[in-house]
Amino acid sequence: MSKKITGIPVSVGIGIAQAYLLVAPKLKFKKQLVTDVNHEIRRIHNSFASSIMELEKIQALAKTNLGDDEASVFKAHIAILSDPDMIKEIEAEIKNDKVNAEQALTDVTERFTKTLATMKNNNYMQERASDVKDVSIRALSHLLGTKLPDLAAVNRPVVVVAHELTPSDTSQMNRQYIKGIITDEGGRTSHSAIMSRTLRIPAVVGTNQATAEISNGDSIILDGLNGIVIVNPSQNEIKQYQKKAARFAVQRAEWEKMVNVASRSKDGKQFEIAANIGTLKDVSDAVKVGADAIGLFRTEFLYMDNDSLPTENQQFTSYKQVVQAMAGKPVVIRTMDIGGDKPLPYLPLPEEMNPFLGYRAIRISLDRQNIFRTQLRALIRASQFGQLRIMFPMIATLDEFRKAKQIFIEEKQKLQKETPGIGNNIKVGIMVEIPAAAVFADQFAKEVDFFSIGTNDLIQYSFAADRGNDAVSYLYQPLNPALLRLIKHVIDSAHKEGKIAAMCGEMAGDPRALPLLLGMGLDEYSMSASSILRSRSQMRSLTTDQCAAIVDEVLAKCQTAAEVEMLVNQRLAGRTK
Repeated sequence: MSKKITGIPVSVGIGIAQAYLLVAPKLKFKKQLVTDVNHEIRRIHNSFASSIMELEKIQALAKTNLGDDEASVFKAHIAILSDPDMIKEIEAEIKNDKVNAEQALTDVTERFTKTLATMKNNNYMQERASDVKDVSIRALSHLLGTKLPDLAAVNRPVVVVAHELTPSDTSQMNRQYIKGIITDEGGRTSHSAIMSRTLRIPAVVGTNQATAEISNGDSIILDGLNGIVIVNPSQNEIKQYQKKAARFAVQRAEWEKMVNVASRSKDGKQFEIAANIGTLKDVSDAVKVGADAIGLFRTEFLYMDNDSLPTENQQFTSYKQVVQAMAGKPVVIRTMDIGGDKPLPYLPLPEEMNPFLGYRAIRISLDRQNIFRTQLRALIRASQFGQLRIMFPMIATLDEFRKAKQIFIEEKQKLQKETPGIGNNIKVGIMVEIPAAAVFADQFAKEVDFFSIGTNDLIQYSFAADRGNDAVSYLYQPLNPALLRLIKHVIDSAHKEGKIAAMCGEMAGDPRALPLLLGMGLDEYSMSASSILRSRSQMRSLTTDQCAAIVDEVLAKCQTAAEVEMLVNQRLAGRTK
């Protein structure tokens, strides 16, 4: 008899195949006293060498499948295994305590991991703790002669079932054979979710129980459209979903025809469907699907990929390349959003009880103006090569925006002494992600050139729910009427002053939300490149008047997110009959 498991649908599609349980083997060993310490030291060096060889192969696969940026994590893993301090410490433990290589490796790496993991409010260091743990498991597997799961060796259609996927796992996935991904943990912004969308593999995450309920070889249907997993389905269920998969394949082929089509509604209203990017590689993905703009360039990755603060020229080169690649289309570049979950090892920040609500983003920029001014000069110089817009993150008050804009004006005036007129075409806006800014949008709209609503943070701040905490993931409610009212107020406030209202959070690419956003008159929808064609196709099937009527009804009648979704589905179903 079949059983159903539900989770969060994060990558659309239907996957039908046998389960491949991605669970690491138990690497058990006993502490032993040894007499030949040199033999144990050689074993350690051999295990590290074998691990590095494996990681170099995985890194090459990652570059091919995912690009340089995703492959960089393995460079860090190799660096850990090449760290002379760690190696010396392991050798010292073997020599001094006369213990076997397995025990010395485990003791030393656990100390490293514990030290890094206890650095509270420093996600960067905590992630490095995870890296040390990953490489220690790999080295230990070589010492014990135990083979770790190898996704690269999969040569038949499977649905991968895991507690959570690591970058190492996803880098090895071959789309030809991986038909779906199911995880116990994760949400819409987790690594599993982001990478499954990049690879266009159907995925359901946050099931809480998949690895406990599914065995290797079980027959699986994964419905990445509705967040349903069917374990050992009946023949009738398989036939039903095979038909559903065929219909989806036809639909996806239709989406592919949307590359060079205008982003407009069925009644002819023009909008912009843009791409969110974090690296230069992402720009080519946006161009391939015909993005109307870059709605969010997350510049913090320029800082996170460096060993020191990037220079003005380094930044200028990157911004110039993005602007030129978009060939005259708008490019919205967010100033440095460091802090919170994105610390810099070379830029020490104070330890905080709640860094997400602390010293981060524009707050750092206004306090450490030398960093901010360097970035602004690079942006102003790059504006000569296309349509560049500057967006300030984490703005809470008008004073903050005014200070940031004044610094921008000062740097522009300095540059204009040598290059008259430079920067005069730049529009300056804010990311609306703090509820106070959203509530005060009618006043902000008098001074900004545009809004971009960052729903990922706006939702977590509005509902006081950490979006990375699975225990409160039920409060990630983009369709909640309270949030919808707040979003509509921001859009209405922008339009009243003749300004642009955009959205760059996950909600912008959510097919459940698009009819409502269209009905509210949102001007620009910025999302991952993989969602653009689907959203453009959906937009062209909707009329703004009908969507506006749905919005009015939702705000008048609905009290919960579930009621909103039900009403939208009913009205759209009625429209298409």
